[in-house]
Amino acid sequence: MSRGIKKSLIALSVSGVLFAPSAFATNGYFSHGYSTSEKGLAGAGVAHSSDSLASATNPAGLVKVGSRMDVGAALFNPNRQYTIEGAPNPPPAFGLAPGTYESDHSLFLIPHIGYNSMIDDSSSWGIAAYGNGGMNSSYSGADVPPAGTFYGGTAGVNLSQLFINLSYSKQLNDKHSVGASAIFAYQMFKADGLGAFGAQGYSNDDTKLTNKGDDTSMGFGVKLGWQGEITQAITLGVSYQSEMAMSEFDDYAGLFAEQGDFDIPASATLGLAWKTSKSSTLVFDIQQIYYSDVASIGNGIENLFACAAAGSAPQPTCLGGSNGAGFGWDDMTVFKLGYEWGDDITWRVGVSTTDQPIQGGGETTPPPNGSQVLFNILAPGVVETHITAGMTMPLGSNSEISFAAMYAPSTSVKGSTQFDAQTAELEMDQFELQGTYTMKF
Repeated sequence: MSRGIKKSLIALSVSGVLFAPSAFATNGYFSHGYSTSEKGLAGAGVAHSSDSLASATNPAGLVKVGSRMDVGAALFNPNRQYTIEGAPNPPPAFGLAPGTYESDHSLFLIPHIGYNSMIDDSSSWGIAAYGNGGMNSSYSGADVPPAGTFYGGTAGVNLSQLFINLSYSKQLNDKHSVGASAIFAYQMFKADGLGAFGAQGYSNDDTKLTNKGDDTSMGFGVKLGWQGEITQAITLGVSYQSEMAMSEFDDYAGLFAEQGDFDIPASATLGLAWKTSKSSTLVFDIQQIYYSDVASIGNGIENLFACAAAGSAPQPTCLGGSNGAGFGWDDMTVFKLGYEWGDDITWRVGVSTTDQPIQGGGETTPPPNGSQVLFNILAPGVVETHITAGMTMPLGSNSEISFAAMYAPSTSVKGSTQFDAQTAELEMDQFELQGTYTMKF
C-alpha cells in the first residue's frame, strides 16, 4: 500500500471519529472495548493483543502484533427511556409529566483506525484514533407534555470524545514487554432544554447553562502498560491511563462543576491470558474506572439542596460552582471474560458484568436519600452486562476481516426524583455490530 493511501485512510478515519455523533458506550460512558477482536471477547485484552487498536487497552502489546493497519466502524444501537410515576406538583417545582418517554436518535456510526509499524524485531510505534465513548439523549419537547422534560422544549445532552493515541512498545526479553502512549483527547458537548434549573436559581450562570450549541474541550494524558509471560501458557497484563485534565467547556460554565470542567477519569486494568491449547485462549480482565474523582461526574444532585439552602446563586454547590452538582456516578469495577479458538478462522465469545454507576434510592423515601435519577434522565448509563461474539477470517496472506457483535440486556434503576413526590425509572438496552478490515505489511 502506498504511503499516500495510508495517509488518506488515516485522515478520513480520524475525521469520521471526530464528527460521528456519539452515544452511551456501555460501561458508564466508557466503551466496553475498542478493537474488533477485543469486542468479540467482551472487551478483554490487556494480556492478549491482536491488532493495532491494542494501544487503546495496553500499548505493551503492540510489539507483538506486527506491522499492520486496521480500519473499521461500529454500528451502535442504544435504546434508552425513562418512566415517571406519581402526580406532579406544578411548576416551578420539578414535577415531571408521568409516563414513559423514549430518547430519539438510536443508531450511531462510530469509526476507528489503528496503525502499527515495527521499528526492529523488538520495538514498534503506533497511532490509533477511536471514540472513547460519550453520552447522548434527546427527549422531544413535542412528545413530553406540557413543554418537554424540564419545561424547556427538547431536552438532552450530547458528549463525543476522540482519542488520538501515539504509542511506543518495547520487547525487553523473550517474556516481557512494556509500552507507553501519549494521548490527545478532544471533546464536543452540547445541552438543551435545561433552562428551568437556571430560572429557579440553581445555576451560578444561567447564561452558560443550556442551548449554547456545540462547545469543545482538549487535553492530554498517558497510558502505561506491561505484558509478561509467567508460564508457557499464562500471560499477565496491566495498564493504567491517567486522568486527563481537559480545558473547560466555557459555554457551559453554568452547568458543569468547577466552571465548566469535564475531565476524563483515570482507569486501570489487570488481566490474564491462558493459552488452553495450541489454538485456543481464555482471557479475563478486571477494569476500574474512577468516575467519582471528577466533580462534574461524581458530585451528587444533593448539592443543589445545599445551593438552595444557602440562598440565591452564586454558591459553591450550585451548578457551575466549585463543588457544583453533577451526575452522582460511582466508580465502576468491570469483569470481562472471553474465549477464542480456531486455526484458519478465529472465533470469539465473551461476557462482562459490572454494577451500573447510578444510585437509586427507593420509591418514596424523601430527600436526601442518595437517589441520582433526576439528572441521569439525561445520562442513563445503566447497562451492566454485555454478551459478545466475533470472528476473524483471513482474506489472503496480507489481509483479514473481523466482526464483533454485542448485546447488552435491558437494565434499569429506579429512585426518587428528589424534588417532588415522584419516582423515575431509567432503562437501557444496547446492540452493536463492528467490522474491521486489516492490511499487513
